Amino acid sequence: MPVKDIVVYPDKRLKEVCKTIENIDEDILNKARDLLETMRFYSHSVGIASPQIGNLVRIIAVDASKNKKGQKINHGELVMLNPEILDWQSIIKTREGCMSVPDYTGNVNRARRITVKYTDLNGNEHTLDTEGFEAVVIQHEIDHLDGILFIDRIISKNTDLFKRKNYR
Repeated sequence: MPVKDIVVYPDKRLKEVCKTIENIDEDILNKARDLLETMRFYSHSVGIASPQIGNLVRIIAVDASKNKKGQKINHGELVMLNPEILDWQSIIKTREGCMSVPDYTGNVNRARRITVKYTDLNGNEHTLDTEGFEAVVIQHEIDHLDGILFIDRIISKNTDLFKRKNYR
């Protein structure tokens, strides 16, 4: 499957709520493959959501193991259809960036631990407990499915949004 261009803010598609996937058909499988290929192509990417490549359906791909912050706790490469956070615990402040907002990073509050329910590409439902960096990545990507960007969650627009010095 081809690597797709990243949709960049202020593209209106990034603010759309994505459609729930009712059936896993060839179109959905192709969209998931495109998402994975695009995430793998950008070696610094630990997660991507379908609207970031222009598909307004509820699919995310994550792989926290690609970052040193995710080395201890991760479940490897995951593709999640219709992910939903069922429970969360504790709040941590994290510094986030995004391929769709390439010029900025910012401080955001996220849950330290989450329980997420999702469907895999074979139609099997899973419940996953995770914490730390992987939990943050999943929350960030699920936000994309609801039209929310990390810049919408910045703790303080005056003190917690930073111009990125170098983005590859």
